[in-house]
Amino acid sequence: MTPEAPLLASQVVVQVCLFLVAAIALFGGALQMYLGQPDTSPRLDNVHRFMAGVYFSTGVISFWAAITIRQQGTLVYLLAMGVFLAGIGRLVSISKVGLPKPAAVWLGYLVPELLLPVIIVIAHHGAA
Repeated sequence: MTPEAPLLASQVVVQVCLFLVAAIALFGGALQMYLGQPDTSPRLDNVHRFMAGVYFSTGVISFWAAITIRQQGTLVYLLAMGVFLAGIGRLVSISKVGLPKPAAVWLGYLVPELLLPVIIVIAHHGAA
């Protein structure tokens, strides 16, 4: 059995970004599943916890893609698109109902959601 060649620098960048996405989604999904949607109707809480499950599962998929980065192609682009669209969803929310308080926290969520996908796509394209 021959040893695998070391990862390219661009693959390491994608891998680190995917591990970061995985950590955020696993923690955030689990927390939101536990907390639910406070001060709301049962319908909205139900939708919130459902989406928390989707969020958590995205973390699992991102973690798996990161550890199997050598074999990944289109999946990496799809994950980047999902994170970017989540950030776009935040922008739409901010434009419709305003920026939640404290603003720095919500902007701290938004910036990586818009930047990480760009870094992932550029680095993954460079590895191809």
